Amino acid sequence: MEVLKVNQKNFKKTINKTIESIKKGEVIACPTDTVYGLIADATNEKAVKKLFKIKKRSSLKPVPIFVKDMKMAKKSAHINKKQEEFLKKVWPGKITVVLKRRKKKIKLFGAAPDTIALRIPKYKLINELLKKLNCPLTGTSANISGEPASTKIGEVTSQFEKQKIQPDLILNAGNLPKSKPSIVLDLTTSLPKILRP
Repeated sequence: MEVLKVNQKNFKKTINKTIESIKKGEVIACPTDTVYGLIADATNEKAVKKLFKIKKRSSLKPVPIFVKDMKMAKKSAHINKKQEEFLKKVWPGKITVVLKRRKKKIKLFGAAPDTIALRIPKYKLINELLKKLNCPLTGTSANISGEPASTKIGEVTSQFEKQKIQPDLILNAGNLPKSKPSIVLDLTTSLPKILRP
């Protein structure tokens, strides 16, 4: 488990190293616009399986997916006009939406068979990675299942350092502003339903 300090000076270097890691199928713990998250290439089955092992999460519990824009979101989910209008108002931002999944266009792992939870984050580092990699990334919190999600780097590293399977790389951006994980909104029913406030 390598820890890399992130700052303005080494931002470009950090991005390049992270891209290299993700392309190799590695799992990265990194800051987001909410809490520290675990990111991996959502189109790489081996990487996503490793992420589930790191989190000790049941593979029956899907993870949310980060996308770079509406076009990428539409490749993975069915989005009607009304939903698109709503999403344009809340994305990029701290709202994850559950939509009906498209299966033919793009092969994704970690999502449920018929639905998919998507979000466009509002965080320079993640947005840059999504743009350069041009593939969806997992957007789940960096914690062991059952443990709380965290904005504190110390809590993130201490959760994983004693584990047999660890993230390959931890991007240390210090403690993040106090925040909860994103709101989860189910748009698969006629009336939107809040799954996580």
